[in-house]
Amino acid sequence: DPAQWLPPAPDALCRYLSEWTATKLRWNLTADEAEQDRLFVLAAQCSGTSVTYEPAP
Repeated sequence: DPAQWLPPAPDALCRYLSEWTATKLRWNLTADEAEQDRLFVLAAQCSGTSVTYEPAP
């Protein structure tokens, strides 16, 4: 998860975070405290990025 690993290409960070978050939301998955803290910190760098998803059936 983003608390443990990030893509080596800086340009891929916001897309990775967006897709990671969308997957968590789609499948109603939880995030542990370290993951959530890291996502909040990193999301501040992605002001123009949105997260879109469709809930799983």
